[in-house]
Amino acid sequence: MSARAGQANPRPALSAPLRRRRGAIFVFMLTVGVGLSSFIVRTPAVRDLVHASTAEMGLILFGISVGSMTGILSSAALVRRFGARRPIIIGGAAFVIGLALLALTAGAGQGVGVFLGLIGIGLGFGLAEIAINIEGAMIEQLSGRSILPVLHGCYSLGSVIGSVAGIALTAIAFPVTIHLLIVATVALVALLWAIPKIPAETGRQSDTGAGSPGIRAQLAVWRQQRVIFLGLIVLALALAEGAAGDWLPLIMVDGHGTTAAVGSIVFAGFALAMTIGRFAGEPLLARFGKANVLRVSALVSAVGIALVVFSDSVLVAGLAVLLWGLGAALGFPVTLSAAGESDDPTTTVGAVASAGYVAFLVGPPLLGFLGEHFGLRGAMIVVLAVVVLASFLTSAAKPQER
Repeated sequence: MSARAGQANPRPALSAPLRRRRGAIFVFMLTVGVGLSSFIVRTPAVRDLVHASTAEMGLILFGISVGSMTGILSSAALVRRFGARRPIIIGGAAFVIGLALLALTAGAGQGVGVFLGLIGIGLGFGLAEIAINIEGAMIEQLSGRSILPVLHGCYSLGSVIGSVAGIALTAIAFPVTIHLLIVATVALVALLWAIPKIPAETGRQSDTGAGSPGIRAQLAVWRQQRVIFLGLIVLALALAEGAAGDWLPLIMVDGHGTTAAVGSIVFAGFALAMTIGRFAGEPLLARFGKANVLRVSALVSAVGIALVVFSDSVLVAGLAVLLWGLGAALGFPVTLSAAGESDDPTTTVGAVASAGYVAFLVGPPLLGFLGEHFGLRGAMIVVLAVVVLASFLTSAAKPQER
């Protein structure tokens, strides 16, 4: 049966067990979104506390990329051997510990400590997200419904919640350390509730060891042209999403001359646009298909990025961020959903998601280096170029015969 045929009824009813599994991964992604955005909107304050330049802040932000790639490259093999729940447990613990460490060391003015805290956050996010996406892809296969866009929409909704709270706390000069410690505590409680509801066996392959067979499987999947194109698409749109997450408040502050509060508001607008785009994804995908949605998404995001880069109007740039967010919203989840249409979704989803995290790995230091020499607005031209190129590859997301 083709993937499109499976979407004839886009909203079949979910069984009670699938509703519990869906609710658990939604809460997990919501929690991660709150945690990451709480740090992002306080990035200018953290930079000032550790007395970092733009290039130095790029290196500090590199910590989250190092952690993410370590987690990403380990997660699929762990899922194959132990199932999805174990890497999610380890990832959740690393995320909370890293957030708490970041909070304490930022307050002490220790840039190295912030870097290590971001490694923990990235490691936790990388380990858990691959497993969460594999679980989401499995629920899609079992239910016949589009789950991944809403799953990532929960992350974006968490980003909005964290951003709005961060803006309010920034406005009253609430201490960064206390703010992030509170967020870490709330995250711990939420993850303790959600993780036990995720089944342990998702993705487990009893005949696959933890060593070389898993590595060979991940490398062999890259011989497929479709997987290469999907990896390039997710790399480009993840770079667009990650560039906003890492740099958008500072682009507005340093590139457009706004206050830190305005920079945080603009980021909240980006997160809101991402949320709307992702929650609107299911009916759009049912009507237009993955390839068409991805193509339009890339072009809309490119228009938004171009206006932020080339317009000297703060108002135009602020409104263009909404296009940036709407366009980037469906890139990651829809490409992973397309990757899940394979005979070995655990390996394929893991491989394509890993390509997305290459963007998170190289993005902060590359854009920080370019921003130091050409300004952050100029650095975003690189992001604009790769997003435009990705729009020419989206036919790879067309439904595949299973």
